[in-house]
Amino acid sequence: MNHRVKQLLLSVPLLALGGCELNGTEPPYYQAAATLPDFRQPSFSEYVKETTDWLQVERYVVGADKAYEISVNAPREFRPHTPNGDGILLVHGLGDSPYSFVDIARHLSQQGYLVRTMLLPGHGSKVGDLQLASDTQWQESVAHQVSLLRQEVDNIWLGGYSTGANLVTSHALAHDEISGLILYSPAFKAQSKLLPLSEYAQYLVTWADRDPEHNRLRYESLPMKAAVSYYQTTKRVRSLLSAKPIYNKPVFMVISEGDNVIDKAYASDVFQQQFTHPNARLVWLGETPPDDPRAKAFSMKLPALRISEGSHMGALFAPDNREYGIAGRNRICSNGQPPVAEQACEAGADVWYSSYGYTEEGKIHARLTYNPYFAESMQLLAQVLRTMPSPPSGSSDGDPNKRSASTTRL
Repeated sequence: MNHRVKQLLLSVPLLALGGCELNGTEPPYYQAAATLPDFRQPSFSEYVKETTDWLQVERYVVGADKAYEISVNAPREFRPHTPNGDGILLVHGLGDSPYSFVDIARHLSQQGYLVRTMLLPGHGSKVGDLQLASDTQWQESVAHQVSLLRQEVDNIWLGGYSTGANLVTSHALAHDEISGLILYSPAFKAQSKLLPLSEYAQYLVTWADRDPEHNRLRYESLPMKAAVSYYQTTKRVRSLLSAKPIYNKPVFMVISEGDNVIDKAYASDVFQQQFTHPNARLVWLGETPPDDPRAKAFSMKLPALRISEGSHMGALFAPDNREYGIAGRNRICSNGQPPVAEQACEAGADVWYSSYGYTEEGKIHARLTYNPYFAESMQLLAQVLRTMPSPPSGSSDGDPNKRSASTTRL
């Protein structure tokens, strides 16, 4: 989920009165395409091709390398050299792109999993296209990708980040054949108490926030309609969780204590009370983890790395990621700090790293965009994935086009 949902919905009444324009101009990335691409192709390869072709036309290029920008925003398959019979579908968050899972997907494919990332409708092109998408389309697109993945594997795991975590959890709760879940910063409930007002604000203003778009990998702005769509995903997943108070499948969850976007207490309670499988694991990036033997805490007070605390997005990326790692070229200075600090950050000043909105006297903070414990978290994820799932209902034993999962895992 885009941090703007929290930041801006705190000001919904002001937005309703005044709107939000950008110096009276209308940059092209605020315009919507005529239509969004179809996502119901009969194969994943056709889905990738047709989506990429659409991005070639509709992508607003913010840098000098159009081919690179399209490649990192397009859906992608990571096929293992030695398949273990399992498949994993990974779903990004609101305003983000499939690049969110590039490091995790590579790692999992090296362990034998057939991994796919998908592009949620309205994403990857230009932020104006988010006005055309809905939570229903997002949920249907996930369901279709699950059906395509099932053509090749017997066992399917679903992974999601933020809003994507809502979508995959909703699907898993309604489809018992899913083997388990991988959840990063699950946005089951927003920290902002005013999010429900977005349903009314959408009739008063088109944009919750409009900023210059300069990030190759994610949107900076947010249509109010997209905030409403996110809110609908929270209502759906919480309704399903209420209807199914025990989900006894393996779950891997990562929460940052510094995350000020999601309701961390709610997500933690869901893990402790409803995700009851003994092999479930909660990675807590912070100092005060919940009292659960399945939780593992990692301190995020790391002055040697100039890290003050974790962030909503930081758990996803490895320290050597070319965009978001320690030496990454994508520094996010829009971090809820005073303008003078943001300008110094953009000018290349030495910075510390934190979640959105964190400030500390005498320090400039950029967003923390990588996980200093990436390797350790991948080891814990491997423990969860080694849990043998029950045979999925409707599996095709003896189908020569499918590999059955063995009793041993890589």
